[in-house]
Amino acid sequence: MKKSKWIKIIAAVAVAGLLIGGGIGAWMFFMPHRDVQKTTTDFKLTTTELVTEYLGDWQGSNDKYLAADGNSKVLEVTGTVARVSNDFSGRKVVLLQEKGQKAGVNCTFLHETDKQAAALTQGDVVTIKGVIRSGASFDADLDMYVHAVIEKSAVVQ
Repeated sequence: MKKSKWIKIIAAVAVAGLLIGGGIGAWMFFMPHRDVQKTTTDFKLTTTELVTEYLGDWQGSNDKYLAADGNSKVLEVTGTVARVSNDFSGRKVVLLQEKGQKAGVNCTFLHETDKQAAALTQGDVVTIKGVIRSGASFDADLDMYVHAVIEKSAVVQ
């Protein structure tokens, strides 16, 4: 075959690849995100139960609650508000932790649900629904316990 014909074939394959790749990228970017608050709750626990489970069997708990595809389990966690703060994005973060407990559960709220978190005060007992991102653990390098993390949180009414 002639050199110009090969160039045309290669160019056509490259353009097709770019169109297919661009289409897949656009589909993934514009695809609707998971609405955690409308999703059925997978587990209802207290902060003590969740933290104790993770500190006792970290790998087993990860297998139970976390998913590699990003669709980790939706939890409703009930506990006592120890602190309400803001993260670096300005979103509210509520720490649920019982007195004497080594670690707690940090619940990061969405901008849409920040008002619910702002209404909470230390000592309130509340149930928060969200998707789990990491479990409680002990960091030997820092010699401290690390809180579990729940994202896309909202107060359960």
